[in-house]
Amino acid sequence: MSEFSTGLSKSQIERLSLLLEELGEAQQWIGKILRHGYDSYDPTNQRQGDNKQLLEKELGDVLFAIELLAATDDLDEELIDDHRIAKARKVWQWLHHQGIGKKKYTERHPSIMEGVQP
Repeated sequence: MSEFSTGLSKSQIERLSLLLEELGEAQQWIGKILRHGYDSYDPTNQRQGDNKQLLEKELGDVLFAIELLAATDDLDEELIDDHRIAKARKVWQWLHHQGIGKKKYTERHPSIMEGVQP
């Protein structure tokens, strides 16, 4: 009986680990924002920035990890973008508090939102 293997190389494992770590850090800041607000900050370390700034940093780190996975052909960047567009076109019917968000998104991405019901 042969031993199971994921078939992942050490470099693939490292890249996926990076993405997992960055997603977790972004989740932590989202949790802090939900509990304390965007403008709150760690009173023991105000120099690091407020919760919004720290979430922006972590989301930048997430985007880097995704770009690295795409650049090394672990993931298909075009397919990721296709899924992003599909999500943008279908999610609005379940978002109940995004009137201004939908308006601003549509202004920023008119070709994606063309034909989407208000």
